[in-house]
Amino acid sequence: MNTTVSPPAQLESAFSAVSDLFKGADVDFHALCREMRHNSPIYEGDFVARLGVPTNAGVHEPRPTVALFKYQDVMAVMKDAANFTSGFIAEGLGAFFDGLIILAMDGEQHRRVRALLQPAFMPASVNSWRPMIDRVMREDYLLPLVPHKRAELMDFGLNFPIRAIYAVMGFPQDDPEKYKQYAGWALTMLGGNQLDPAKIPEARRQAGIAVKALYDAIKEVVVERRATGTDGDDLIHRLLRAEYEGKKLDDHEVATFVRSLLPAAGETTTRTFSSVMTLLLERPELLERVRNDRSLLAKVIDETVRFEPVATFKVRQAARDMDIGGVKIPKGGMVQCIVASANRDEDMFENADEFNIDRRMKPSFGFGFGTHMCIGQFVAKIELTSAINTILDLFPNIRLDPDRPAPRITGAMLRGAKSVPVIWD
Repeated sequence: MNTTVSPPAQLESAFSAVSDLFKGADVDFHALCREMRHNSPIYEGDFVARLGVPTNAGVHEPRPTVALFKYQDVMAVMKDAANFTSGFIAEGLGAFFDGLIILAMDGEQHRRVRALLQPAFMPASVNSWRPMIDRVMREDYLLPLVPHKRAELMDFGLNFPIRAIYAVMGFPQDDPEKYKQYAGWALTMLGGNQLDPAKIPEARRQAGIAVKALYDAIKEVVVERRATGTDGDDLIHRLLRAEYEGKKLDDHEVATFVRSLLPAAGETTTRTFSSVMTLLLERPELLERVRNDRSLLAKVIDETVRFEPVATFKVRQAARDMDIGGVKIPKGGMVQCIVASANRDEDMFENADEFNIDRRMKPSFGFGFGTHMCIGQFVAKIELTSAINTILDLFPNIRLDPDRPAPRITGAMLRGAKSVPVIWD
């Protein structure tokens, strides 16, 4: 068997391949969601298949499926983990993680694992990483760009979350090119979920190779960290120390959990960064306001996650025969929560199709909701805040490059802008 990872495992091509995989049908996504909210708020059928993108469930026999577009319906499902479960993910994306992926856990197993992992991701913990993240942003990436007065922000946007999260994880800091290879493997794992039957065998073969290569690299670091002591502040050290109800994680579990976090740790932050910068640069008055009052960045990020969530839908499975808004779905049926639609529900958000950081904030679903709320959201917010602050500090009068096409936020899933070209004084 060929055990060499082919070129798609390289970071830039792997990111592009995942973007293409989840791009979906060429439609005005938000207009389609608006139409569904008004005309078919509970849609009987596989709406995600209509979009032409895969889900974390992978390939399986067709199951009864409904799609939900209204805020209250999505909220009811997302907060009810007992009746709407996630274990089916083990059949798809979870198959690459030996079943040790928190997204695919339910009930007591999920509670115990979440309790072990959660302390390492709380604000009190992740704030200790802020100085290191700030240094990486400034010295390793943005300061060298200052004299050029022109940049493609997505060259930075693709790399900085990876550099930051691998430093946070506790990987040695002396070989940044190695992190790019690791991140390429992580993205190749996501590419294992294909819709086209002709592409499935090769995609899964490549994903399997990437899974093992990334596991071996992480396991080596985990073993070394345990041998030298577990009193460090990085994530791997914290997971080695973690204990809940007398249970600790062994080296295999730590390596597998770290591996399962990496596909989302980089690319979702990259895409959110692209949307934040696009939405700010399209609004020069707002950009200047934020430049003068950096406390507004938290609102900018939260409103971006509402207005343009990277993950446009979440899928759950009915644990018993259910009735949703008068629509019956049998046990085992799939429920597609179209969170990008719920986030723009006119019944919940005034002028929902406007980007407005001054709106009265309500819970939205960009980072998930309920027991499966994104465990790494505070790390992502620190990375984004650091990146944007540093850009505003170093690039005077930053603005869109008039000689390049304007950025566009696209994608039926994993939304973001591929290009954000800028100039500054």
